Amino acid sequence: MASKAGPSCRLVFCLLISAAVLRPGLGWYTVNSAYGDTIIMPCRLDVPHNLMFGKWKYEKPDGSPVFIAFRSSTKKSVQYDDVPEYKDRLSLSENYTLSISNARISDEKRFVCMLVTEDNVFEAPTTVKVFKQPSKPEIVSKAPFLETEQLKQLGDCISKDSYPDGNITWYRNGKVLQPLEGVVVIIFKKQMDPVTQLYTMTSSLEYKATKADIQMPFTCSVTYFGPSGQKTVHSEQAIFDIYYPTEQVTIQVLPSKNAIKEGDNITLKCLGNGNPPPEEFLFYLPGQPEGIRSSNTYTLTDVRRNATGDYKCSLIDKRSMIASTAITVHYLDLSLNPSGEVTKQIGDALPVSCTISASRNATVVWMKDNIRLRSSPSFSSLHYQDAGNYVCETALQEVEGLKKRESLTLIVEGKPQIKMTKKTDPSGLSKTIICHVEGFPKPAIQWTITGSGSVINQAKESPYINGRYYSKIIISPEENVTLTCTAENQLERTVNSLNVSANENREKVNDQAKLIVGIVVGLLLAALVAGVVYWLYMKKSKTASKHVNKDLGNLEENKKLEENNHKTEA
Repeated sequence: MASKAGPSCRLVFCLLISAAVLRPGLGWYTVNSAYGDTIIMPCRLDVPHNLMFGKWKYEKPDGSPVFIAFRSSTKKSVQYDDVPEYKDRLSLSENYTLSISNARISDEKRFVCMLVTEDNVFEAPTTVKVFKQPSKPEIVSKAPFLETEQLKQLGDCISKDSYPDGNITWYRNGKVLQPLEGVVVIIFKKQMDPVTQLYTMTSSLEYKATKADIQMPFTCSVTYFGPSGQKTVHSEQAIFDIYYPTEQVTIQVLPSKNAIKEGDNITLKCLGNGNPPPEEFLFYLPGQPEGIRSSNTYTLTDVRRNATGDYKCSLIDKRSMIASTAITVHYLDLSLNPSGEVTKQIGDALPVSCTISASRNATVVWMKDNIRLRSSPSFSSLHYQDAGNYVCETALQEVEGLKKRESLTLIVEGKPQIKMTKKTDPSGLSKTIICHVEGFPKPAIQWTITGSGSVINQAKESPYINGRYYSKIIISPEENVTLTCTAENQLERTVNSLNVSANENREKVNDQAKLIVGIVVGLLLAALVAGVVYWLYMKKSKTASKHVNKDLGNLEENKKLEENNHKTEA
């Protein structure tokens, strides 16, 4: 059991201490320990057979000893001296190995293991080194931005709780930054906590930035010594906004300047390549020497063709730094002559022109009743089929939405014109009378019949197309009749007549009766001839049959004679 060492023990030890010797072959021995870990120090002495006890001490800076642990070789008991800084932290094993828990910086001392016999004291010294890894370095107090050509505080790199103290290094894009007068200024300082004896290292960096530093990462690192040697820990990257003055001005036009047309709103936008970009500019319009002060945009509304010209902008404080652009406001004019609704008479001439005026070459398309024409219309002599709705349409293909169109509705009028035709049915019993009418507005047709005869079919009309149509009537006259066709529209009333003879019908009926009688007589004669031919054929057939029978009888008689001749010879 551990206890404090008694006075008698101390007296014996004091008598022998003057005779203490360092075991030959034992040099300086160092134990490295991490802060907070357990320090383990072996005695490094062979235990003599006549050992009385073992003891550990450490030496003060002035060389005086402080005893901390005692172990008897006979009683196997452990006693710890009353040293406040090591209270409840010591452990002495049977082989006299001393362990100190929760290593502190103050544990960096020279400790000595002492083995005491009746006539001698043997010592083995051990030096303890304690190391504390610093915290990961961090860049603090970072500048919100850096300016070109100005030496400015970039930030502080700080690393805390290190033992021993470490060194801090700055990097730009992974390369070490070396001090350079007026460009890179590094100030390093360290501070020790009087309680923990741990160091805090701080390195301040002043830096003159250039445009090459845009998006460049800055880092720092701390290099320190640990139980296993030198190590380095790096900070996170820091990227700084680099401010630099405007060196060039550009001007933009929205929408695209190739597609501006009359009536559009256009916005001029001026840009400087500095950081931060300029917020105000002067805008110069065509023909106006004085600039208009505005933000980085200036808008013109409902522009006309006279807005075409050069537009400029410049910085407020550097008017010599200027940018310009040429703007064309596209336009398209169309004039159709004549236009609207036009009424002309058939046979008249009508010149038509579609005149285009545009900022560029424009395409022209003619349509009639929604059907595209191959060429522009020209009328030297109007016909009814020329009537319709004509549209002249033009467009600038490069400018979206720039189209114009005008229309002409042409009406071709004419007095009614009549032409009558007659067609006899193949049977000869009826006749078809057709009244062909031409005119516009559409003439109304009316039939009148003079004389007796039956109307087989009432008047039927064809569709009215291109100012023409017809009406037909089928009649079977019993006597000579006159058919009258009347056509009338708003312009005139026209009448035409056609005589139809009934004799033509009678002659055709007689001719048909004669033809029927001839056919019947012909059929009877043909039947008579066929009967005579058949009678002659039958008579000839009976005579031929008799001759055949006679020939057959002669053949049988000859056969019997031959048989008799054969028998006689035998």
